[in-house]
Amino acid sequence: MTVVSQVILQADDELRYPTAGELNSIKDFFQTGNQRVRIASILSENEKKIVQEASKQLWQKHPDYIAPGGNAYGQRERALCLRDYGWYLRLITYGVLSGSKDPIEKIGVIGAREMYNSLGVPVTGMADAIRSLKKAALGLLTDEDAAEASAYFDFLIQGMSQPYMM
Repeated sequence: MTVVSQVILQADDELRYPTAGELNSIKDFFQTGNQRVRIASILSENEKKIVQEASKQLWQKHPDYIAPGGNAYGQRERALCLRDYGWYLRLITYGVLSGSKDPIEKIGVIGAREMYNSLGVPVTGMADAIRSLKKAALGLLTDEDAAEASAYFDFLIQGMSQPYMM
């Protein structure tokens, strides 16, 4: 949900007009629109490159994942991991575009942790994978754009690092 939607829905729920602070947050949202679109474009146009670099970093850090018996051992399993990395990168772009971490949480974090735990995939490894995606992606951005995008990666990393509760 975008900042605009959040402000409108909250004000409507409370039967009031948006406050000056809420209107300023909408103004800021529009002023950063070009930057958010630029970041999302760079990430989406370089998805393959980012995913390849991130996976290379992850396999170097955790060679046991691609060794016999590892969760990413074999062509099929490795392809599924790479697919997931692309999916997480896409989730980051949704957050950047909307100017909110809500899409990341609602679409990705909760369900993904449950799924990985049920499949026996080490969730800490997924947090490391997101760290690798972050490093690979931020290397393609300007310092200013990297600072903006970093918070979305960090939110996903934190979400994947939380212990799973049933």
